[in-house]
Amino acid sequence: MNQAVAESINKSLKSSTAEYTPKGYHITELESDAIYLDEHFSGNAKIFHNPAVPVLYEQALAFEHGSAITSTGALVTRSGVKTGRSPKDKRIVKEPSSQDDIWWGPVNIAMDDLSFMINRERAIDYLNTQEKIYVIDGYAGWDPKYRIKVRVICARAYHALFMHNMLIRPANREELKSFGEPDYTIYNAGQFPANRYTKGMSSSSSIAIDFARKEMVILGTQYAGEMKKGILTIMMYLMPKMGVLPLHSSCNQARNNGDTTLFFGLSGTGKTTLSADINRDLIGDDEHVWTDTGCFNIEGGCYAKCIDLSREKEPEIFDAIKFGSVLENVVYNEYSRKVNYNDVSVTENTRCAYPLEHIPNAKFPAIAGHPKNIIMLTCDAFGILPPVSRLDANQVMYHFIQGYTAKVAGTEVGVTEPTATFSSCYGEPFIVWHPTKYAEMLATQLHKHSARAWLINTGWTGGSHGVGSRIKLSYTRAIIDAIHSGELEKIPTTKMDVFGFQVPNSCPGVPSEILMPINGWSDKEKYVQTMHKLARLFIENFKKFQDKASPELIAAGPILNQ
Repeated sequence: MNQAVAESINKSLKSSTAEYTPKGYHITELESDAIYLDEHFSGNAKIFHNPAVPVLYEQALAFEHGSAITSTGALVTRSGVKTGRSPKDKRIVKEPSSQDDIWWGPVNIAMDDLSFMINRERAIDYLNTQEKIYVIDGYAGWDPKYRIKVRVICARAYHALFMHNMLIRPANREELKSFGEPDYTIYNAGQFPANRYTKGMSSSSSIAIDFARKEMVILGTQYAGEMKKGILTIMMYLMPKMGVLPLHSSCNQARNNGDTTLFFGLSGTGKTTLSADINRDLIGDDEHVWTDTGCFNIEGGCYAKCIDLSREKEPEIFDAIKFGSVLENVVYNEYSRKVNYNDVSVTENTRCAYPLEHIPNAKFPAIAGHPKNIIMLTCDAFGILPPVSRLDANQVMYHFIQGYTAKVAGTEVGVTEPTATFSSCYGEPFIVWHPTKYAEMLATQLHKHSARAWLINTGWTGGSHGVGSRIKLSYTRAIIDAIHSGELEKIPTTKMDVFGFQVPNSCPGVPSEILMPINGWSDKEKYVQTMHKLARLFIENFKKFQDKASPELIAAGPILNQ
């Protein structure tokens, strides 16, 4: 173990010493009173209530197969068969207090109360068979006015450490002792399957939320991201009821003048990477709420993708992976314990969960003012969308509702055709209300606070995937720097055909020839064909929202001459 790792561990041990009590391991400074878990718990298990990070390391290394410590001090773990979320297995209980609010359909699938209680009983029965139970208490939301108290009850140290990082940790012993009863409880029995014959089950995995009981039950998947996104789903429901806007976004803030930027984008578009800017303070990388006073982060940590990670490309994230972080499903050298971030033999969805404190420029508390800039990110593998476009009010609404990106289809030999992905509000799997609810709230905030809006493509230029090339990260960073400095707003624009974007004619640090997409394509006819194909995909997807869309909003999308 190198000196830096040793010092990091010693520092953690000094700041949060653990001791064993009849109730289990506790952080000495944060030891709380005995907790009441549930009338169904037998009480025979050792309860690790808010244990110190070193204790969770010890437990994972001793009892969880596949755990190890990397050369930088992070805990490596495996999530089992499931290495990503299972959106088709997500359910929400249909009950009187919330059923009229929810956008039922393919995203929010209804579950009856009996099926939820069967799964809940099954989860508790499984947890009762364990010798150890881990309990983590924390908050969702940095603004005390809107935050909720969350309790996680699980059987893996990996899951406990993950949520210790992702929830907002009580600041001191007094705050933990006064935590009281949680607003929401997560029962994570992911090692144990759901009964597929239970009504409403689609597989042996189940992620179910009951807004009346204020509980979430997980069965049949050990992927820790289900807990994180479950909390986001809960906040996506609760916050609009309080009159504030929850957003699947990252956020950072200028140090000199407090200018705030929100970044929207689906997985793989660069949302986490681009918000971790060494020259700006990080508010958060994934989940925020926009209120009447500004923005606040929902989480206490970050959950970054690790595929092809390097210090050269993403120094803040690379250096955040140290003692206290959880690395999921990565491959490492058996002898040196160095992680090979290019190895995707387990999954392409390699991830790391680390506390906000691991980012040197993270702001505490994670609260910022009203956004001055809104940046919508897409990774367009068709190579049609410009590296940067300026959006008007209707275009902002249109593209927020669409939530477009594109992925490369691809496991068959010779198949390189991009696949369009639309995820309403840039977070469709997590939204609870109808998308127009969030869109209308965003429109109100944009108008009220005069925020500027931009669409940035981090995908391909000069052709579709397989012909063109990926837009360099350095170019995208240069674009964002020009947005933050105000320089890009002053540059004249040219209107793009079909999509109607206003494209800047130049940008410092970016070759002008790539700014208007057609200029980078050698086969102009192929460009037009591909542009029309993408436009038709946009038009077709928007049909499901057209009944509630104004003519101005519809006209903000691509227009094809018949």
